[in-house]
Amino acid sequence: MRKINYLGFLSLLSLIAVFGWKSGNTSWYGFFGFLAFVRYFWVVPDELFLMNVQKSATAAFMAGMLGLVPAMFFGISVWGADKAVPAAFATSFSVNVLVFTGSLVIREWKERRSASE
Repeated sequence: MRKINYLGFLSLLSLIAVFGWKSGNTSWYGFFGFLAFVRYFWVVPDELFLMNVQKSATAAFMAGMLGLVPAMFFGISVWGADKAVPAAFATSFSVNVLVFTGSLVIREWKERRSASE
């Protein structure tokens, strides 16, 4: 029996972009980037894959947490306290997603390159 790769469910976040289409707010269109995770429904999650996901998630979590405080201070100095919190959390979320995706892609690329040698 085939195991489900739960990483593919991140592609459901792309449905948020439909709100941008309905409301006319183009800033929601960035969520279409989560469609890249659809391909993980067809990846069989072995031990190395799970370890790569864990390492990527750890790096993303640390980058997001370490970037939240400087983003908060920057936001307070630029926009004031009212807009700093949403801007800092949005920046932290974006950093989390970018670091996780980038780290996972690099680890998969290294794994494929070493497997072909």
